[in-house]
Amino acid sequence: MKKQTLKHIFAIIALSSTLMACGQSQVTTSSKISSESSAIATASQSTATDEVTASTTEDDDVFSKRDKEQTADLSEATYYTVADGQDITITTEGIYVLSGTASEATIFIEASDSDKVQLVLDNLNVTNTSEPVIYVKTADKVFITTTQGSSNSLAVASTFTADGDTNTDAVIYSKEDLTLNGLGTLTINSSANAITSKDDLKVTGGTYNIVASAHALEANDSINIADGIFTIDAGKDGLHCENDEDMALGNVYIITGTFNITSASDAIHALATIRIDGGTYTINAREGLEATYIQVNGGDITINASDDGINATTSSNAYTPTVEITGGTLTVNMGSGDTDAIDSNGDLIISGGTININAQYAFDFDGAVTFTGGTVYVNGSQVTSITNSMMGGNMPGQMNGRH
Repeated sequence: MKKQTLKHIFAIIALSSTLMACGQSQVTTSSKISSESSAIATASQSTATDEVTASTTEDDDVFSKRDKEQTADLSEATYYTVADGQDITITTEGIYVLSGTASEATIFIEASDSDKVQLVLDNLNVTNTSEPVIYVKTADKVFITTTQGSSNSLAVASTFTADGDTNTDAVIYSKEDLTLNGLGTLTINSSANAITSKDDLKVTGGTYNIVASAHALEANDSINIADGIFTIDAGKDGLHCENDEDMALGNVYIITGTFNITSASDAIHALATIRIDGGTYTINAREGLEATYIQVNGGDITINASDDGINATTSSNAYTPTVEITGGTLTVNMGSGDTDAIDSNGDLIISGGTININAQYAFDFDGAVTFTGGTVYVNGSQVTSITNSMMGGNMPGQMNGRH
């Protein structure tokens, strides 16, 4: 997907409302990410009322038909068997099947900016010391597909060597859009990041076992996941998406999947937005979810955190910091100390779902709160209003019972 299209898709999240001052109890908020991606919405904003109206798009605007195909047509494929110390350079569009075991071998993609290249991993095992195993320099888009039943292993064991001005810090490093799919298993061990895309990163299938000293999955513009099984042990973030040039980008959108994430920092971190529509999540991290706007619409999410379970920050000036929960089952277990299960530097919206919180401080928010649906338990007891912990002071701040 071209960046121009993504900038249109991620232009504005359907955020905002008639904000009211701290301490007021009657709050009406209609802010919502109302589409099939993390902030997939275009919006028209009335400066008179500060209301935002969003138009939705379909999943097909995020995932192409080819993104979703878990097998490749190999009738005209080119086959490579890797060998020690021998690089492979691909310069034209096509489907390339890679297999074998080797060390110090890199697959370079140096195609034209209109070429789509598909790498099919069929029991590929490569260990390098300091260079990526797959390095996408130029292409329109690259697909990495694991064959059914295959077991693939890629690793970089030591400090990455820069490629001129490019800090190649991932086992799979792409300067272009990257899609991972397939019916096999991909295991990655990295001394830095595991998978990096400097544009959009998509995953629509496959099984991924990742151990990374830094981030497991990293992208600049977006991480979009339609399915997959992920076991992640990360020295930094499990999923990390951040764009330094465009505050409307840096979005994570997950439709479904199975995620077992252990991370020293955030399990899922985005500069702009996180949207979760489904899936099963077991998270052990310093913080579970962190972004400026976080929306949970479904899924079964268990977060064990030592700082904040869910944290809406002021990282992106394109969005109002908001935690919005409309559905799913969310369990947040917090460590002791000055920690919050759900912390918003702006608004808090709960309109559905089941929320189970085990923590000294359940909610901390700086803006408005709306509680119109769903079921909330705090330390085993159901609550009918949301109490603000007021920066750990446990004082009753804004409340809004169901109405």
